[in-house]
Amino acid sequence: MATKDSLKTILGNANVIDNPDVLASYAVSHSFDKNFKPWYVVKPKDAETVEKLVAFANETKTPLVPVSSTGVKLRGDSVPGVPEAVVVDLSGMDKILNVNRQQRMVVIEPGVTYDRLSAELAKQNMVIAGSLKPKKGQSVLTDIVEAVPRLNPMIQWNFFDPLRCAEVTWGDGTRMSTGEAAGGPLDLKTQWGKQQWQVQYMGPWMTDYFRLVTQAQGSMGIVTWASLKTAVKPLIHQLYVAEADDLADLEGFVYKAMWTRFPDEIFILNNMQLASLMGKTQAEIESLKEVLPPWIVAASAAGRELIPEVRFEARSKDLIDIAQASGLDLKEGLSNLSGRALYQEATSTDGDVYWKDLYAGSHQNVFFLTQLDKTGVFLRAVREIAEDFGYPTEDIGVYIQPKHQGSSYHMEFTFPYDPDSAKQTARVQDLTESVSVAVADLGGYYSRPYGKWAGIQLNKDAQSLMALKRLQKIFDPNDVMNPGKLAI
Repeated sequence: MATKDSLKTILGNANVIDNPDVLASYAVSHSFDKNFKPWYVVKPKDAETVEKLVAFANETKTPLVPVSSTGVKLRGDSVPGVPEAVVVDLSGMDKILNVNRQQRMVVIEPGVTYDRLSAELAKQNMVIAGSLKPKKGQSVLTDIVEAVPRLNPMIQWNFFDPLRCAEVTWGDGTRMSTGEAAGGPLDLKTQWGKQQWQVQYMGPWMTDYFRLVTQAQGSMGIVTWASLKTAVKPLIHQLYVAEADDLADLEGFVYKAMWTRFPDEIFILNNMQLASLMGKTQAEIESLKEVLPPWIVAASAAGRELIPEVRFEARSKDLIDIAQASGLDLKEGLSNLSGRALYQEATSTDGDVYWKDLYAGSHQNVFFLTQLDKTGVFLRAVREIAEDFGYPTEDIGVYIQPKHQGSSYHMEFTFPYDPDSAKQTARVQDLTESVSVAVADLGGYYSRPYGKWAGIQLNKDAQSLMALKRLQKIFDPNDVMNPGKLAI
């Protein structure tokens, strides 16, 4: 087991923390899973230190829990699941190593947040596809490595885009690069001097090693930099919205829009999720929920540097025509909702209070992958279970996001509750456990299997579970990387 002196030798005195209050803050999350206070928190400043730390963890059998984001922890993947673990806080590794507009690439360390990256990319008129209103202090790299859905699924040429190459220190202490960067040398500046820009994600050789760290909750290794694909910022952009009384009424438009690849951003929200996104207080959210339509679909048209007006006008007209053919009226806004305001909120980083906590104080999510034509089945099942538990169905938020050009759909249910009420907390815990089992029984796929979802998903396929355990044993033979969490 690690000692403070031995950790100080590797990281320096100032980068090893054992203050009880600080340690306790790293053990708190929205998850109902059992968490432990870490033994120490360490803050490495570079990849070489991370490599030494992982080697030391193997020698002493010390569990390591990588953390890159700051602020409230929304899931149980970044808090220790075993006692006497060391949290590896990578938020201080926050360099933007390279921005290449010609190749539309950026290389960043794990501590870079959306605010910082967006500001830097804006200097060269570039943007990166983001997730739905990330929390304040959210690590861009973690968000993408964990495959949190992008608002713009059209630029996802594989399931994990915009992730391309990465530098990883595996659980056995081996440090390597993936994809094109694996051609070496490890020094990025030397690669850039040879016009190697870490664009190609495949490799090294015939194995796409980057897939081993995605959706893995830090259970395979620690990523110390990654290259991400960006895009040119549109000169003209408009987010259009259409309303519907029933979720099924939106399916035809979304399928046709995805097939044509006309929109940039495209997503579906119910009135509760939309009110939570737009409101700033519980009273505002409650008021908005009453006047917003039951469902809205948002889809954008954009015009970039080459003939932007022509491109924007053509795509806008086509999207409106597709909507009309599907029985929808796609407009720049509704009477109580501006498309531009929705886009601003959806792409902004959050304030001091996470947006899903504004309504009741806390929340639980259940999310999974499915197909759009099956979302109605899950919606009905979840509402029935909520009614059985006495949970108000009108308070359930729903978010549906196409992924990878529509090859699958992220469906997310949000259950707000008052964490100061023992009754509400217990009810939501029991409710989400029942919903999680029902979703799996109906065919929902937990591609990001946090907490109990891992057991639910992996128990469906004993052979895959066995293969994953063997694979993890290769890359993390001493089980030092976030023990208790398993990649899928």
